[in-house]
Amino acid sequence: MEIFSIKLGLNSCYLIKGKDIVMVDAGVPGKIRSFTRKLKEIGILPDEIKLIVLTHSHFDHAGSAFDIQKLTGAKIAFHEKERQFLEIGGFAMPKGVNRWGKISHPLLFPILKRIPFPKVKADIILTDEEFSLEEYGINGSIIHTPGHTEGSVSVLLTSGEVFAGCMAHNNLPFRLKPGLPIYAKDINQIIENWKILIGRGAKIVYPGHGDPFPVEVIRKAIKS
Repeated sequence: MEIFSIKLGLNSCYLIKGKDIVMVDAGVPGKIRSFTRKLKEIGILPDEIKLIVLTHSHFDHAGSAFDIQKLTGAKIAFHEKERQFLEIGGFAMPKGVNRWGKISHPLLFPILKRIPFPKVKADIILTDEEFSLEEYGINGSIIHTPGHTEGSVSVLLTSGEVFAGCMAHNNLPFRLKPGLPIYAKDINQIIENWKILIGRGAKIVYPGHGDPFPVEVIRKAIKS
C-alpha cells in the first residue's frame, strides 16, 4: 500500500493506494488544474481513484470535490450529519478552543463561512457504523469521529496510519507545531475519539492541515 500527499490550498489531501485508490479530502475550491498536474507528477491516472472521503463539510476540505469527482468518476462518501451542508449549503461552525483559536475565530470565520464552493451529493452516506475499505483493497475503515463538527470522520488503517481531518492541526495559520485542533464544536469529544483511535493502534497522524506526525504528540496532549 502507498500513501501520497497532495496539497490543495490550505488542505493536505491524501491518496491511499491499495487495489484501488481512496482519496481523503478534496482541498479548497478551484484546484482541479493543480490536482491534475500533481496526479501526472506521481504517475496516477484519474480513473484509478474510486472513492473520495470527505472528513467534514468545510470549504477547505470539500471545495474541489465536485470537480475532482467529475474528473475521476469516483464515488463521494461523507457522514449523514454533514449532508445538509454539502448538498444544500450552510456552515457547521466550530468554536475556538485555545487562546489562539479564540482570538482568531472572530477574525477568520465570518469570512471563511461565506466562501462558496460547488455542492456535492453523496454516493455513500456514512453513519455511526464503520465503513470498511476492503473492497478497495485497503486494510482499514472510515470511522465517525465527531468533535470538530458533528459529522467528522477519520480513516484508520490497520497498519496504524490515521487520516484525521481537523482532529489535529500542524501548520499555520493554526499551529506552530503539531497538536490538537484549535477549533472544535466539542474538544472533549475529540479527546475521547483520540483515545479510541490510539487504543485501536493509531501510530501516525495524517492531519488535514500540515505534515504527518507521530501519534505520541496527541497522546501527550490528551494526558496534559
